[in-house]
Amino acid sequence: MDLWSTEPLRKTSNTMRSNGRTRLAKGLRLWTLIGLLCLSASVAFIYLGHHTLSYGTTERVPLDAAALINRCRSLRLTPGPPSDFYARNQSDRFQQGTHSVLIRNATIWTGELDGKEVLLGDVFLDRGIIQIVQASTSSHMAEGDSTVIDAQGAWLTPGIIDMHSHLSVESSPGLSGAQDGNSIKGPVVPWLRALDALNTHDEGFLHAISGGVTTSLILPGSLNAIGGQGYVMKMRPTKERSPTSMLLEPPYGLNGSDPDPNVPPRWLHMKHACGENPRNYGDTRMDTVWAVRNAYNTARAIKDAQDDYCAKATSGDWASIRNQKFPESLQWDAMVEILRGRVKVQTHCYEALDIDNFVRISNEFQFSVAAFHHAHEAYLVPDVLKRAYKNVPAVAMFSTFSRYKREAYRHSEFAPRLLAKEGIDVVMKSDHPAIVSRNLVHEAAVAHYYGLPEHIALASVISTPAKVLGLDHRIGFIAEGYDADVVLWDSHPLALGATPTQVFIDGIPQLPNAHVAPKPAEHQRAPSTPDFSHEAAVTLKYDGLPPLTPKRKEGVVVFTNVTKFWQADASQDDVVDVFGGHHPGDPGVVAVERGRVVCAGSHSVCASRLAPADAEVVDLQGGAVQPGLTSYGSSLGLAEIALESSTGDGRVNDPLEPNQSALLGLGGYLAKAADGLQFGTRDAWLAYRSGVTLSVTSPLHDGWLSGLSVAFTPGAPHRLAQGAVVRDVVALHCTLGHGDPGPSVSTKIAVLRRLLTERVEGELGGWFQQVANGSIPLVVDVGSADIIASLISLKKEVEQKAGSTMKLTIASASEAHLIADELADAGVGVIVTPPRSYPYTWDEHRILPGPPLSSDSLIGHLLKHNVTVGLGPHGIAAPSHPDAAHMAVWSTRNLRFDAGEAMLDAGSGVLSKSKALALASVNVERLLGLEFDPEDRDLVATIGGDLLDFGGKVAAVISPRQGVVDIFV
Repeated sequence: MDLWSTEPLRKTSNTMRSNGRTRLAKGLRLWTLIGLLCLSASVAFIYLGHHTLSYGTTERVPLDAAALINRCRSLRLTPGPPSDFYARNQSDRFQQGTHSVLIRNATIWTGELDGKEVLLGDVFLDRGIIQIVQASTSSHMAEGDSTVIDAQGAWLTPGIIDMHSHLSVESSPGLSGAQDGNSIKGPVVPWLRALDALNTHDEGFLHAISGGVTTSLILPGSLNAIGGQGYVMKMRPTKERSPTSMLLEPPYGLNGSDPDPNVPPRWLHMKHACGENPRNYGDTRMDTVWAVRNAYNTARAIKDAQDDYCAKATSGDWASIRNQKFPESLQWDAMVEILRGRVKVQTHCYEALDIDNFVRISNEFQFSVAAFHHAHEAYLVPDVLKRAYKNVPAVAMFSTFSRYKREAYRHSEFAPRLLAKEGIDVVMKSDHPAIVSRNLVHEAAVAHYYGLPEHIALASVISTPAKVLGLDHRIGFIAEGYDADVVLWDSHPLALGATPTQVFIDGIPQLPNAHVAPKPAEHQRAPSTPDFSHEAAVTLKYDGLPPLTPKRKEGVVVFTNVTKFWQADASQDDVVDVFGGHHPGDPGVVAVERGRVVCAGSHSVCASRLAPADAEVVDLQGGAVQPGLTSYGSSLGLAEIALESSTGDGRVNDPLEPNQSALLGLGGYLAKAADGLQFGTRDAWLAYRSGVTLSVTSPLHDGWLSGLSVAFTPGAPHRLAQGAVVRDVVALHCTLGHGDPGPSVSTKIAVLRRLLTERVEGELGGWFQQVANGSIPLVVDVGSADIIASLISLKKEVEQKAGSTMKLTIASASEAHLIADELADAGVGVIVTPPRSYPYTWDEHRILPGPPLSSDSLIGHLLKHNVTVGLGPHGIAAPSHPDAAHMAVWSTRNLRFDAGEAMLDAGSGVLSKSKALALASVNVERLLGLEFDPEDRDLVATIGGDLLDFGGKVAAVISPRQGVVDIFV
């Protein structure tokens, strides 16, 4: 919904916020005056009492009595900005030498009016502050010496705020010497501080900025029930180059000086965790809850002692506390501050029982909870949230990242909209590097796709986290007096692939050479998303586990109002638009019987197919029919819950490990993923309902060798059903990476050389001989360009000796751009996963990140160099790491959006929609050695759009393999 504002509305909004600031300032000044009067009275009392007592008794008043009383009175102050905050004309974070900036003609999402205010106007940044916000109907501001940017109507928002990140405490690239996210010293460690682990050399900072993130709450990890203190920091580097200089409103006294007792304190943040993670200490939930209660009881005893001490001090009863010091504990002070309402409690809790437990603790010890994080089942228990002490906690969540462990099993993509409907603040967060912080705005976009209203979705990564962090007086809005943290976008921030063209932090531009990939005109407005009201209601009805099986139709199904019909061509080299010449005024029709297209064309051409009484008609409302997507890069079909071993196939033995069983045969064995397939998993159904009609999955492994992959249909009911197993053996798979378990990379390549060039007896040797003679592909998950180069050399060596062409495919391929020409010359294709590269490990530290940090994306660069490219889903790491595929299962459902985003990132003219569809279908199949007659390929019908945008909703799968049409609407 676009709400365009006029200048009078802007003035009204400014007046409202200005009046609010005035009331705040007046209120703070009044309380300051009252405090000073009380202090004067107290000092006078002490002075008179001292003189009285000194003549009549032997009692003595402490020399530091005034300081003690000040300290006691300061305990009642609540955090907030100082009374003169809005009188500032320069930010406390201003960097000398920063030029002022005037952004003209922007479409400004201000964050005002509950996120519904949008202005066309100008914004002036100076001295680290937003000095002027002015509607374009006003006269233009004088430019002076400012840097002037003509936004030409582009969207301008406040900086994105990531309210749950481990950036810089869990390093990128991941190096053991910088992994400081979790303490292993015990379940309760509130005295630890994330600040003490912040690594300013982390490469994640620049990547976060490239996604528009300007501020993050950096939290300790979640292995501890109480894990320590989090800190809010700005993403920009500082001249000082220290972590301390990057903090936003750090607590007074952090540098060792004594804070002014008359100034309101600043917010602290404390990380808690419930449920499964604290079980790493061998604790049950009962143990964890007791440990937390005991910690709060310890803090309450200290607080009560402080209050008792202060009551006597302020009443002049010095005799009762003679020779006593003010009760305090360096270890427990932060917990005491929680009970005084001066710490934001940020709690990692997934399930209803854990949320209920923590709400009960909050009431028992009377402290507020700022937010429940992850909170996968929060949408099922809104009334429990509303019972929390004094404050209804916000919920900071993922859009679709789920089912990786038991407590995440009931998560729903509809959770954000359902919570918002209950009036609960929704925050989308990254949990970086689980979801790379750069992609945080995409989390909001996906939540919007599933029904979170536009203004709430934008607020969920901007103004709402600012409020929850207690920083909405300076960040989260474009308003006069606020920090100059703004982002200029190449499209509407909720549009697929939205990318900053410039990011300002404290008024300083962070992208000196931003690369811009042109976006379609329709991306300048918020996507028109499908209606999922029915699905959301059914989700609640079934406690988060709604039935996912489709309505299966073997007879005639006719799809009407079809705008596009893409299908693989006969050569399978591309995807073509069958309706390419179809007149848009004559709606297209696709008729299907027993899962096969029997007519495609105009309504008049296929009219006879509409005649049967039992024909089912599905109106696609201008939507499309396109090839089903093929997934590679996850372990879809091998486990229901990734981290619950009892729900999965398990991991294969590594033949390089010693003490192999004689039962494995001479030279070892190769596992077949087909033997461990599980059908009907929720992730498989969700992928199928999102357009993935074929998955190629290799066996789970911890080491070098995976085994033989299988191609199967995610929507099949069981292995013996028609079309369930499409190919029993697809390819042979292994993984190579520096730092992986087992012997060296060079040792593993030496083993590959022997297996491929010499006759090795046994099952293992037999399969590798099939690779050597080109019968099946060898697929190697690898990120490092150096290892890829060694594999290219090995391929040439094998081909020279065998006299035949070896089929080698590189998956992951994060550094493949460095040897793109060599890949093309060697006839080696790549399956890029994740689609947007990130330096997860050292093997990926030389990536091509794509716009705005580089002109080319990895996929675009490879295509320009004539490399055959396929695409895999964006999980939580590259599959060049053995366990990554296991944790990527949930992301398979988002492959459609990954392909659409890859198309946009590649730049103008590199990828058409048909070629982007091929990227995630026929290209993947070709690289894995799968060849199908186009008439035997599954198709997907979408309502209102296609698979590559936020407008399309999957209505059905047309499956000649299964001989049916599966209908979801």
